[in-house]
Amino acid sequence: MATQKENKTERDPAEANESSQIAPSKAKANAHLVRPKGEPRAMPKDYTISLAAKGGTDRQLLNPPTERVQRMRGFEDTYVDIIDFIVRVTHRIWEEKNMGYIYETYKHNSRVYDDYGLQYGREKIVKDTIHTINAFPDIRLYADEIVWAGDDEVGFHTSHRAVIIGHNTGYSRYGPPTGRKVVLWCIANCIALENEIFEEWVVYDTASLIHQLGFNLREKAREFGNKMDPDGLQDLRFGEPERLLGQGKPPHMPPKTADGFDVEDFVRRAYHYIWNWRMLGTVDAHYAPTLRFRGSTGRVYYGRGEYKSFILSIMAMFPDLVHQIDDLYWMGNDRDGYLTSVRWSIVGTHRGAGIYGPPTGRRITMWGNTQQHIKDGKIIEEWMLFNEFSVMQQIYRD
Repeated sequence: MATQKENKTERDPAEANESSQIAPSKAKANAHLVRPKGEPRAMPKDYTISLAAKGGTDRQLLNPPTERVQRMRGFEDTYVDIIDFIVRVTHRIWEEKNMGYIYETYKHNSRVYDDYGLQYGREKIVKDTIHTINAFPDIRLYADEIVWAGDDEVGFHTSHRAVIIGHNTGYSRYGPPTGRKVVLWCIANCIALENEIFEEWVVYDTASLIHQLGFNLREKAREFGNKMDPDGLQDLRFGEPERLLGQGKPPHMPPKTADGFDVEDFVRRAYHYIWNWRMLGTVDAHYAPTLRFRGSTGRVYYGRGEYKSFILSIMAMFPDLVHQIDDLYWMGNDRDGYLTSVRWSIVGTHRGAGIYGPPTGRRITMWGNTQQHIKDGKIIEEWMLFNEFSVMQQIYRD
């Protein structure tokens, strides 16, 4: 595999075909048009470019495709589409242990948000990757799903769900080697342009990892929480969640205007009325009776009843919580179904009893990445990871 950005100024066939249909002056103007995080952001209408279409990542890694099928200006010629880029870059960095390849595939001032906040710059990413591989030398990352949208103009948005497996035979930030095997989930939402990821929101199932290593989860949360040093401007207890204005009620969403099934309206309406209006009956209208749910720290639920109980438990612990969607994109169609990626956040106050212990009155921020499989107008599968270890740090710190 190539290790440098090869022939980045040479246009690929997909771009050539497109530009041949427009005036030469316009083609030249578009050649360098880049609008990071711009709109509109195209949503794939089928699964032609998808993880499933490639027949498994083992085939993709052993016999990489060679013919480019998607316009990818500025990307190395070795990658044929954005799915190929995400899978093989991940493999080269983590499993082949080419940590320095991060310099080729992450922007110099990239921003990565994780359980520990904002990690700024690719040098920090290199350092953290080395640390993790040292702790788990036999680490494997198995791509389970990748939802994508966008293009090489506004950026390729990808939501990469992976299963991470390894043995802790090296020192980690949590303590000395335990020799234990760990299996955990991860969802990494990235934006990439011209062969470089410049923004990433990644949720590792850190709480599950610490538990599997044999450490006391609450003690570790207190230990790491006490290392936080917020100043007055970063105090998470500042302000009030703006769900109810004055003595009013939550705002209603505007009526649906589009004909047929509208993915964005469907998802936004479900979240708003379930979480902000506390209308759990909305679950029945949006989720299938046979729902399969997998969440942080080993949560696995079957059916709508267990899912409602999970939501109730969060609301009970943080009764003033307000929920918002920070990013949403999808791929698919009515016939084949849809895959969605939702990045969301919650602000609330720990004023109720629950799995985190007696109420502390502390303000918490919770955020997560969710993927959903929608079929025939119902969510049939949902994977939701959130920064649970960070939430525990905010609650348990002295």
